[in-house]
Amino acid sequence: MPRGDPSPKLAITVTPEIHSHILAAASRDGVSVSAWMTMATREALRRRLDLDAVAMWEQQHGPLTQQEMDEARQNVREQLAQPVVQRT
Repeated sequence: MPRGDPSPKLAITVTPEIHSHILAAASRDGVSVSAWMTMATREALRRRLDLDAVAMWEQQHGPLTQQEMDEARQNVREQLAQPVVQRT
């Protein structure tokens, strides 16, 4: 019996095109395929939680207006234009 808290393993099937993209992305990022898939999954789950939070907010307050959406898009554009600060 393994010690500690071993990570469960998943077996997945992907198309050849997706497979090559995953391999290339992991290589570009300098991580294993397993690490890259874990990061990608975390990001997908975070986005899903974010979308769920927006949906819940809209249920309570009504749909976001076009002006609110435009302001949010502008905010994201400005954030993406800022250089990433490296932690030391």
